[in-house]
Amino acid sequence: MRIVLLGAPGSGKGTQSQRLIERHGVPQISTGDLLRAAVKAGTPLGVHAKAIMDAGKLVDDATMLGIIRERLAKPDARKGFILDGFPRTIAQAEGLTRLLDELGTPLEAVVLMDVDYGKLVRRISGRRSCTHCGRVFNIHTAPPPAGGCCEAPHLVQRPDDKEETVAKRLAVYDEQTKPLVAHYAAQGLLRMIDADADPEEVTHRLEAALAERSGEGMRVEETQG
Repeated sequence: MRIVLLGAPGSGKGTQSQRLIERHGVPQISTGDLLRAAVKAGTPLGVHAKAIMDAGKLVDDATMLGIIRERLAKPDARKGFILDGFPRTIAQAEGLTRLLDELGTPLEAVVLMDVDYGKLVRRISGRRSCTHCGRVFNIHTAPPPAGGCCEAPHLVQRPDDKEETVAKRLAVYDEQTKPLVAHYAAQGLLRMIDADADPEEVTHRLEAALAERSGEGMRVEETQG
């Protein structure tokens, strides 16, 4: 399994990635996590990336691809990988294709987890976390106990989860992702699933989409149970 997961903030990529890891034994490769790990470890690419970030700049594509190459060389990636957070642009997608072709590990599928943006705003803005233990609730779908958490009302809303901030994040995601959707659809790699369902049903739809043979073009999995 060699896939890219696309999905807006709050679409459930993290939850589904964990399920795929458990079911298929392949690692999730998050570029944010990779970057932090490389900087912490002080690898040559990590040192270079830190210097770029310390200067207030974005880490260039070549550096990120180099870090991804290093990660894919590890034994646990031999069976495949789940890329999350990369690519974000057409240039990155093209660079990734070249890298994977060099390694002889081309992508098998790109899955877009589709959820109505209005529902995503409600889902994310409903999050509340306990400042004492870190547990996360949702006032709409998984509300906290009547007395709060840890027997005290320590629940707060993160700044990133405020409605106006979420709307801006979704607008940026939409601008970045639309070209990628067309790019991968043209290559016959794109699969799209309706991710507005309980996690178990979304997993079922995701597995069904991944089971489709590569090269058949875009498919929309609309299994309703």
